[in-house]
Amino acid sequence: MNDMNWLAIYPEILLLAMGCVVALADLWVTDEQRRPTYWLTQLTLAVVAAMHFCYFDAGLTTYAMQGMVVADPMGHLLAGFASIATLVALVYARPYAGTREMLKGELFILSLFSLLGVNLMLSANNFLVVYLGLELMSLSLYALVALRRDHAVSTEAAMKYFVLGALASGFLLYGLSMMYGATGSLNIPEVFDVISKGVPNKSVLVFGVVFVVAGLAFKLGAAPFHMWVPDVYQGAPTAVTLLIGSAPKLAAFAITVRLLVEGMIGLAVDWQQMLVVLSIMSLLVGNLAAIAQTNIKRMLAYSTIANMGFMLLGMASGVVNDNTLSAANAYSSAMFYAVTYVLTTLGTFGMVILLSRQGHEAEEIKDFAGLAKRSPWFALVMTMFMFSLAGVPPTVGFYAKLAVLQALVSTHETAYIALAVFAVVASLVGAFYYLRIVKVMFFDEPTDTAPLAAPADVRLVMSLNGAAVLVLGLLPGGLMAACAQAIVKALAT
Repeated sequence: MNDMNWLAIYPEILLLAMGCVVALADLWVTDEQRRPTYWLTQLTLAVVAAMHFCYFDAGLTTYAMQGMVVADPMGHLLAGFASIATLVALVYARPYAGTREMLKGELFILSLFSLLGVNLMLSANNFLVVYLGLELMSLSLYALVALRRDHAVSTEAAMKYFVLGALASGFLLYGLSMMYGATGSLNIPEVFDVISKGVPNKSVLVFGVVFVVAGLAFKLGAAPFHMWVPDVYQGAPTAVTLLIGSAPKLAAFAITVRLLVEGMIGLAVDWQQMLVVLSIMSLLVGNLAAIAQTNIKRMLAYSTIANMGFMLLGMASGVVNDNTLSAANAYSSAMFYAVTYVLTTLGTFGMVILLSRQGHEAEEIKDFAGLAKRSPWFALVMTMFMFSLAGVPPTVGFYAKLAVLQALVSTHETAYIALAVFAVVASLVGAFYYLRIVKVMFFDEPTDTAPLAAPADVRLVMSLNGAAVLVLGLLPGGLMAACAQAIVKALAT
């Protein structure tokens, strides 16, 4: 436990080193399309993802940096998916950025450092490492939102994101400081030991948990801490919205597991009640507010809030009557939901980027009018994404929702079964605004009859993205088993 063990953090070391190399190499790049910078970044992301998946396959749990970092299957699996998500996001983002004077080295460098922050959060075994990763990720994203300095809306979104993000970080820090004051340790396993033995100042612990949950809810975008999501999603350049809506969601899920499950499962009775309230409010606010939206980025922002609410239902059903028998099933279903949501949201925002062109942002739902007549293949792919978000079989979104509902029902508790029924009703409401996009694409007349033009790499990745949503819906067993294995190993240590 006292060993530095550099081997455990090789992917993070590579990511840091390559971030610096890309920053220096970009100084000598004269190509306006930034091809050398782009391909060096993509190669880095591919190698980091491969390293994480190899570590996951080994199935080992190792500690590094004197126990402050844990390299376990859950962290490696999520880090691999986060690297792939960033890689795909940059494929979609490059043509968009090139027509808006955003194709600079900063786009790629900040994306790498944001991913480094994500990786730190995924492997955190200490409160300080959680906060270090959180700030590295957040500061990189604030700068990315403000990348179009001459664009007033983007600058305003960056200011809102920065101010509210600082407030949420303060909540989380204050909560963690109270946990430290009550337990005398910053290391998550030691906090777990102190809580499991029973401590005299339980009220201080519970008060700290309230602030921790509030900070986590902000990072997830759960109501009532969702105020930033619609404004930032709409105001940020669509390429940056894609980066915000993908890998950071996996990091937020991971620190929720690290802090609440691995560190404070002894207080599950307290924080599960909070998660239930957050999930109910998120499902209500997200689904009802999305119906009224005409801007597709705002609609997808409220959709994110609703989906995070659904994921939190899985997190809230792990401990029943002080019994942890259903914990692995509940948390693995929530993890599966988070991963498949990111997969779907990548393609959805990728389609919004694809419809945007020089001098025009495809931000309104009416911009999708008649897409089936313009580009039938892309309309079909977008339909897959909408069906997945709505939970329509045979897409992966259906199986993800089913897994969470099964985790709720298998508790055999009346309250959780009622929550499952409520979630189904909320999903039926949500299906309206997803299917409205499908209706607009197939039955409305197009305002622009020109076929969609897209680079070959974007067409390929978009097609693979759509295929993954369908194939994982038909054959979800492999990914579900991987999530279950990761959660079991995390809980075992």
